[in-house]
Amino acid sequence: MIKTILLKNRPVGKPSISDFEFINEETSLISGEGEILIETVYVSVDPYLRGRMNDTKSYIPSFELNQPIQSGIIARVIESKNENFEVGDFVSGMLSWKTKQLSTGEGLLKVDNTKAPLSAYLGILGMTGLTAYLGLNQIGKPVLGETLVVSGAAGAVGSVVGQLGKILGLNVIGIAGTDEKIDLLKTKFGFDAGINYNTSTNIKEDIAKVAPNGVDIYFDNVGGSISDAVLFNINNFARIIICGAISVYNNTELPKSISVQPFLVKKSALMQGFIVFNYAEKYPEAIKHLSGWLAEEKLTYAETIVDGFENIPSAFIDLFDGKNTGKMVVKI
Repeated sequence: MIKTILLKNRPVGKPSISDFEFINEETSLISGEGEILIETVYVSVDPYLRGRMNDTKSYIPSFELNQPIQSGIIARVIESKNENFEVGDFVSGMLSWKTKQLSTGEGLLKVDNTKAPLSAYLGILGMTGLTAYLGLNQIGKPVLGETLVVSGAAGAVGSVVGQLGKILGLNVIGIAGTDEKIDLLKTKFGFDAGINYNTSTNIKEDIAKVAPNGVDIYFDNVGGSISDAVLFNINNFARIIICGAISVYNNTELPKSISVQPFLVKKSALMQGFIVFNYAEKYPEAIKHLSGWLAEEKLTYAETIVDGFENIPSAFIDLFDGKNTGKMVVKI
């Protein structure tokens, strides 16, 4: 039998387990040439999936009700009638939340478990690393000696952004939600300073203390009041990179926030949102640099690995409570 997870309801506010449905399906059989049967090994859960659960127009189609949810997955080929794939190959791609599934191989990339752990291809060598590298370089345009602030800094993308900033010679400040995460930012990822937003009584002033020369680049993963506080500290010609807004994804009403326009005009600053697919032509360049720095041990990464196919929905929900450090993946 094949276990499958469907989107049962469109969540209102924060998703709950009741929004998902588990079903069993008959085992798929290869029916024609060119097909492969793959078995799921690792599943990526990411904040952006929350947006796909809404019935709204966006840069990527919404999930359909009563259909399998999809995300980045590492799978093993267990049967093949495709000359490009052999039994035992590992592949990465956007696949359904199923324990096994058929594929023509379209959109799948082979990954090498001898060069890096398989889960890394969902993180630092996958969409996570690409998002960090391309957002920082294409929009942030870092200059040696500048100050970079990263929100959601202990998360999958944020922890990579900070390390890339140090490699590029920046002063790097991270914002996260626990003292343990702040310590990790400084000891494992090399951040120069960190701010715990849960214990800070005035984030705007705390940013000013650790960034006395102001903020040149802000990599925004969270939105909301934390990002408002950063605006008060930006320098002339600052670049604000909008990667995500996890703090407001579950809001049922429009969030109330300060107006950004006066800050941008006063400081001649740039604020730009992006999705990693915007820079698909630059993936090879990014992967070359990321894999090289990883091999040279200039980059490291953290993972929160949850065991069990049945725990995919709860792992996804835990993202919104900050229960992950680094990339959240589920091992099947």
